Amino acid sequence: MPEILLKNAHSVLTMDDADTELSGVDLRLSDGVIAEIGIDLSATGDTIDVSGCVITPGLVNTHHHLFQTLTRAVPGGQDALLFGWLQSLYPIWAKFGPEEMFTSAQIGLAELALSGCTMTSDHLYLFPNGARLDDTIAAASEVGLRFHPTRGAMSIGESAGGLPPDSLVEAEAAILEDCIRVVDAFHDPNPGAMVRVGLAPCSPFSVSRDLMRDAALLARDKGVMLHTHLAENDEDIAYSLENFGCRPGQYAEDLGWTGDDVWHAHCVKLDGQEIDLFARSKTGVAHCPCSNCRLGSGIAPVRAMRDAGVKVGLGVDGSASNDSGNLAAEARMAMLLQRVANGADAMSSREALRIATRGGAEVLGRAGECGQIAKGFRADIAVWDAGAVESAGSWDRSALLLAGPTKVRDLFVEGRHIVRDGQMATIDLPSAISRQNSLAQNLAG
Repeated sequence: MPEILLKNAHSVLTMDDADTELSGVDLRLSDGVIAEIGIDLSATGDTIDVSGCVITPGLVNTHHHLFQTLTRAVPGGQDALLFGWLQSLYPIWAKFGPEEMFTSAQIGLAELALSGCTMTSDHLYLFPNGARLDDTIAAASEVGLRFHPTRGAMSIGESAGGLPPDSLVEAEAAILEDCIRVVDAFHDPNPGAMVRVGLAPCSPFSVSRDLMRDAALLARDKGVMLHTHLAENDEDIAYSLENFGCRPGQYAEDLGWTGDDVWHAHCVKLDGQEIDLFARSKTGVAHCPCSNCRLGSGIAPVRAMRDAGVKVGLGVDGSASNDSGNLAAEARMAMLLQRVANGADAMSSREALRIATRGGAEVLGRAGECGQIAKGFRADIAVWDAGAVESAGSWDRSALLLAGPTKVRDLFVEGRHIVRDGQMATIDLPSAISRQNSLAQNLAG
């Protein structure tokens, strides 16, 4: 891979232990890593002028449902709480197949890339009409983002007291068999890996206690991470109390779903004891502020989590409940909601950006190689044009989450140019958008 020199950055927000911020420096990217940071550097490859730009580590998205980019703003579910929203969308998702999964993932990944995201997880928990996790992995390979797909599952349908229609649930033996297949086929445990697979039963209200426990045992046997939804709203808490006789945190701990190889999405309704449990066990949280607002779930206690030492990253969640996939905008919303809940000094723009970068890398188990700008770290770099109209008049160009921009000028993943001058460099985005709109029209018809 040829060297790339990013020349004369206005500022570099490193997100290192000391929160170092550098001015007027160059970055040399070589062999997929940051090879050098300094002044008046030279390189044998391309030189890109980043004068007037702010450079950050690439943003990290810890929770998404990429298939949902085909179902944005669907009538009938726009004003529903979580359970009603799901029930309105399940019949539509049941019509998906491999093409829908691939195209929706392509669009969702491109949207993330344009918002500065270099690494994302994805939670795919339904597989109708021959769709497989392979479809989204193929899309990520084309777009070029570092990808953490998770093999989700639902096994309790309506006839057994669950939420999803019976047509979307799978036999638990078949679920575990396919989990083994995708881990063996795609998971890369090596440093710099572009694909790491996790196991992710959808939620405590869509799979059995046995599947939750078996998935945890399998994940540890395979050395992969675990992910699910937890404590998302009041309905979720009520379901846990009624069906399991305990709160979600206790349920998770009892089944082996706490530890530094586990992260849970939402966690809006964690109480103090559950926060302490997550801190002690090093369990991660994917905070999804926009989706939590859209579904009326509440404001997650992120300030309390951070103060207790819980690992917190950001997630845009699915585009059927956000309905955007802009991770920079998500970081701003995280900052604003903590201020609404706890006061104007509850979260700075720098802390929110740290959650969106280093925080996400910690949650996904990549803290030693991603989420910071430092020599030897992976060359996952976001370049923000601080001279654009959004930042005009800003006294602190590095306060990106206050004055913007919310889209990158350039994006590099593993040293590869993914976004160039604000445009996707790896795929034909207009053609992908056309396919996406055609598929959405067919589903609506």
